[in-house]
Amino acid sequence: MARRATPFSRARGRRSAGAWALAATLLLGACGSNVTARAPVVQGAQPIPAPMQTAVPAQQTVKAALLLPLSGSSAAIGQPMVDAAQIALFDMAAEHFELMPRDTKGTPQGAADAARKAIADGASIILGPLYSGDVAAVRPVAQQAGVPVVSFTNDWTQATSGVWVMGFIPADQVVRVADYARSRGVTRYGALAPRGLYGDAVVNALQAAAQRQGAQVVQVERYEPAVADFTAPVQKIAGANAQAVLMAEGGQRIRSLAATAAGNGLNPTQVKFLGTGLWDDPAVAQEPALAGAWFAAPDPNQRADFEARFQSLYGKKPTRLATLAYDATALAAVLARPGGERPYDPAVLTNPTGFAGIDGLFRLRTDGIAERRLAVLEITPQGARVIDPAPTNFDTLGQ
Repeated sequence: MARRATPFSRARGRRSAGAWALAATLLLGACGSNVTARAPVVQGAQPIPAPMQTAVPAQQTVKAALLLPLSGSSAAIGQPMVDAAQIALFDMAAEHFELMPRDTKGTPQGAADAARKAIADGASIILGPLYSGDVAAVRPVAQQAGVPVVSFTNDWTQATSGVWVMGFIPADQVVRVADYARSRGVTRYGALAPRGLYGDAVVNALQAAAQRQGAQVVQVERYEPAVADFTAPVQKIAGANAQAVLMAEGGQRIRSLAATAAGNGLNPTQVKFLGTGLWDDPAVAQEPALAGAWFAAPDPNQRADFEARFQSLYGKKPTRLATLAYDATALAAVLARPGGERPYDPAVLTNPTGFAGIDGLFRLRTDGIAERRLAVLEITPQGARVIDPAPTNFDTLGQ
């Protein structure tokens, strides 16, 4: 069954505030011309993405590959990201920019094959893939060819020279919310975190932040990732006299953990609950025990225009990861505007000033991490609201 045509004529000529901000940050001058694109074509059950080709001589074209799962069980994640990338294409691309979606099939082998084909087709940069194992498979292929990778994984262990992790990682989130808590008088922290890499990253970031602040992490309780009853670790934290407790969970598990905490000695009116970007989920606000809790994440108000445009174009809400594809594509398109043989030179990609995208200000560090400037949000019964805006530069954590 053929996929419906994408109604991009409605977006043509319009530039979103987020798109303009990114262009202005890069100081690249006037916006590019409109382009003509073709949506991915589906033959049977296998999507065959067609290049988003611009009508210019091939030798002048700057090509960026977009590696995402467009078939199999993960297609429902990958396809909205392609859709978001196409919006960025119309917002930001000049006529000599070509975006080439390639199907990873959601597997490491599929990702490696897609990368090889994209490089053979002339890709100067790879955007994606999505999963940690896929990034690990693509990395040697791209490094051998000297092609930079801006991946969408949140697995910071995949970051290395020439391979950036653009997903939302916990360290920035923990430091941001802890610094805000310290500014409100918190000097004694506790932490509840599952065993494993994510829990390690959260705890290590909190301990580093507290040491820098001159504060203390008075108690850390770790538990098995699949534990169903949080009572035991919560009761240990309750006896530690912490002023704020960081909880490294999301989804239904944070709702259960917060409710258990509130019923076992951690009164949320007396002990501030702190969280990570895993709380950037409307369902989390439905938990009464989390009312008044703080977490750090990109400012949701900045992506409201994008979400409305996506809904208008495609008749559905974008997935949360769609903004990653938009920002990465916008970045690739803007850097391609001046022309030149090396639009994605590492010195350009790692501009210390950073880039302003839909998910806020970010910069690609030389160690492969995408560092972000985040807002602090408070959970209310009506949803999360910004209580401290994201810093506007990388020189200071203030505004």
